[in-house]
Amino acid sequence: MASPKLVGLSGSLRNEATNTKLLREAARLFGDNDYTQLDINFPLYDADDEAEHGVPAAVQKAADQIAAADAVIISTPEYNKGPSGALKNALDWISRAEGSPWNGKPVAVMSAAAGRAGGERAQMILRGFMVPFRPRILQGPEIHLADSSNQFDENGHLTGEIYVKELTQLMKSLRDMI
Repeated sequence: MASPKLVGLSGSLRNEATNTKLLREAARLFGDNDYTQLDINFPLYDADDEAEHGVPAAVQKAADQIAAADAVIISTPEYNKGPSGALKNALDWISRAEGSPWNGKPVAVMSAAAGRAGGERAQMILRGFMVPFRPRILQGPEIHLADSSNQFDENGHLTGEIYVKELTQLMKSLRDMI
């Protein structure tokens, strides 16, 4: 049997962002899988641009990757009490692509942020953003990685025992949902 296909969507565009590290760690803790990180460095959504040029190829590629995945993991930072603009823009663009890639798709949501709440508000808002797409979002355990820049070792592995335990449980639940 082939390894499950996991797609990761980081709400941060930085290569070494803690949300990107959290996704990589989630994929590692998931166990055997074929992991792909989406590139969401899309232009700002503009309906006039879409009408003139259509959906950008990079957006359709991301939508196709979601559709082909067995499950998706999303990690959002918290900027000004909400998800990043890059993440919201990506969700808006992907909603315009052909097909309904999110419909019925198992999705695990998490957050990493510098603050002590670990992006809890951003994650709650992100869950609301996902409702129109009709995925199957896991309800827990909730992963809110606080003080995120201090939670990874030099190999990119989580150092906090409680975070490792909860993320392992979330990934087991995602595997079971597949």
